[in-house]
Amino acid sequence: MVIKIRLLTFNIHHGKGLDRKVNLQRISHVIKSVNADVIGINEVDKNFSNRSNYVDQTQWLADELQFHCVFGPAITITEKGKQGIRQYGNALLSRFPIIHTQNYPFDFLPSVIEDRALLETDIKIDSKRIRFFVTHLSFAPFIHKKQTEYIISKVKESKHMSVLLGDWNMRPHSKSWRKVTAQLKDANAGRGSNYTFPSRRPKLRLDYIFVSKDVNVLEAHPVTFDVSASDHLAYQAVIEI
Repeated sequence: MVIKIRLLTFNIHHGKGLDRKVNLQRISHVIKSVNADVIGINEVDKNFSNRSNYVDQTQWLADELQFHCVFGPAITITEKGKQGIRQYGNALLSRFPIIHTQNYPFDFLPSVIEDRALLETDIKIDSKRIRFFVTHLSFAPFIHKKQTEYIISKVKESKHMSVLLGDWNMRPHSKSWRKVTAQLKDANAGRGSNYTFPSRRPKLRLDYIFVSKDVNVLEAHPVTFDVSASDHLAYQAVIEI
């Protein structure tokens, strides 16, 4: 049986919109506007600081959407006598059951503070098991290269159909893009600009959805519902498995 799934990747900027106000309700409205089934989100706070009122943003969105969820920290700060454990990173929200999760912080250069990570999650959709990866890569070229290579190694290890969501901070047809598309298919069919940043007048494509090469992609494009919700536009794809 063929199953249609609507995917979304969204850098939510810890919920801070273009008006500089944190409003997770706007983020949930963007997600609901496309009726997404599985959502990868970047720049998510978990009890992180006063900037987001120490809210567990992943859980807040999951409760609002009535979805399953998992959070993968890229930064963890432990403070005695204050707010305890403060975290920031990636997350995944799913309409379907989550049956496995593993988080991989990028710590290739111990002398460099590296605030990125790869979240790996298996989701059961009907009788099919699909492996989802959510990530947010560095701007720095050398670190970006190492992160890309690490992600590709994890994709190669997977025995399941794979979907890769996230803010890659790269251009289409760059070296990193070519490395990824040697293993997976860019959901972008080449139609339209597909720019996602900055959200008000986007000029760059930074956010991507990659899928296993045998997956049929029906559509893929930015989401322009409430462009003020974050500094990035969300990016959606509809696939058949």
